[in-house]
Amino acid sequence: MSDITKVVKERYAKAALQVLNGGTASCCSPAPQSGNCCGPAPLVPGAVDPITANLYDEQQTGGLPAEAVLASLGCGNPTALASLNPGDVVLDLGSGGGIDVLLSARRVGPTGKAYGLDMTDEMLALARESQRKSGLENVEFLKGRIEDLPLPSDAVDVIISNCVINLSADKDQVLREAHRVLKPGGRLAVSDIVTCGEIPAEVRRSMELWVGCIAGALDEQDYLAKLRAAGFADATIERTRVYRVEQARELLASKGIDVDATAPLVDGKFFSGFIRAVKR
Repeated sequence: MSDITKVVKERYAKAALQVLNGGTASCCSPAPQSGNCCGPAPLVPGAVDPITANLYDEQQTGGLPAEAVLASLGCGNPTALASLNPGDVVLDLGSGGGIDVLLSARRVGPTGKAYGLDMTDEMLALARESQRKSGLENVEFLKGRIEDLPLPSDAVDVIISNCVINLSADKDQVLREAHRVLKPGGRLAVSDIVTCGEIPAEVRRSMELWVGCIAGALDEQDYLAKLRAAGFADATIERTRVYRVEQARELLASKGIDVDATAPLVDGKFFSGFIRAVKR
């Protein structure tokens, strides 16, 4: 297991335990305050997280267990943008607390199935408890790594993921595995943090920011090239939310980064993207 994988696993386990103990998930701050693994936790009382805020509306989350909602650590809402049909088999890479799996299960209906894959025992326990409370039976949570999917080839209609692929140290292998398990004509529809242009080396080197989805983010052209190299066709990236340096000032400063000097080099270069591709 790589150092990056170990850190990610430890932080997501801590986030799951915070929710299981009655708090709100946060793996970017030692305190159990509102936050996430894909961006700066609000360090100022009343602050709104620019990455995770307002991703799901009440109509979507209504009827879901509170724990699934509290443990949502993503940067987008792939279930709102993905094309899901009754009877589809869906796989969520890095399913965490299970919110996107449960939402997908609703949409594919009893003739379909939604798998969630996570490497963290604590997150799997949280997700399975949320499934039990939801009453949804067309759901299965699997333990495993997104670089080595525990499913046969040509088994899945749609792969979703929410701010997880950029946490992998081997994104090429993740995309190859995604392509393998998709059926011919299957769709990749994931939310991820993406960059545009050069990013300062000190940001790339920070392990803590990698866990926050920032340092591990791919440039949009690199992302598209990797999708094509893995065998995908019709790859596109749609920008859904662009981030400004001021929104991450506290996080960057806490890691010893000179925010005022760095701001002109990174401002607006990180964004949440919705990535689509097809297996021909």
